[in-house]
Amino acid sequence: MSHNVQLPLDVIEIQKLLPHRYPFMLVDRVVEFEAHKRVLAYKNVTANEPYFQGHFPGRPVMPGVLVVEALAQAGGVLTQLSNNSTADGRLFYLVKIDNAKFSKMVVPGDRLDLEVSLKKMVVPGDRLDLEVSLKRVIRNVAIYTGVASVNGEQVACAEVVCAEAKG
Repeated sequence: MSHNVQLPLDVIEIQKLLPHRYPFMLVDRVVEFEAHKRVLAYKNVTANEPYFQGHFPGRPVMPGVLVVEALAQAGGVLTQLSNNSTADGRLFYLVKIDNAKFSKMVVPGDRLDLEVSLKKMVVPGDRLDLEVSLKRVIRNVAIYTGVASVNGEQVACAEVVCAEAKG
């Protein structure tokens, strides 16, 4: 893939970028992409998601931690597309969440929009500082800011830190 990405990316293309699979693949489509800056993706939240059986019976709500995980996965898509990489042999782990805020519930039938910006990035031998929305990456660690929304209204936001594990 190049920075000249053909949008939208569907789930088949996203699976080439992320190691996640059902039921933990939480990005269904990528609709906007700016290399090393931001990505806009979404998750269609359906009534048959496995977590709705127990969270909460009769009043299903998407767990907030999964909303944050979806933001982290969208950040992974941003990094992979920016670096022209695939998921082959690369694993990134969520290592820290800062400033998480949940303002509305996400329920079956919602389309969860995931806008993620890379705030700053540093790779071995390089220092890449971009716009304010790009925080940083230090030795294969990326810091993203993300906003999740439904119907244009913010439902959650967080700063997410992910690290690549070797081997």
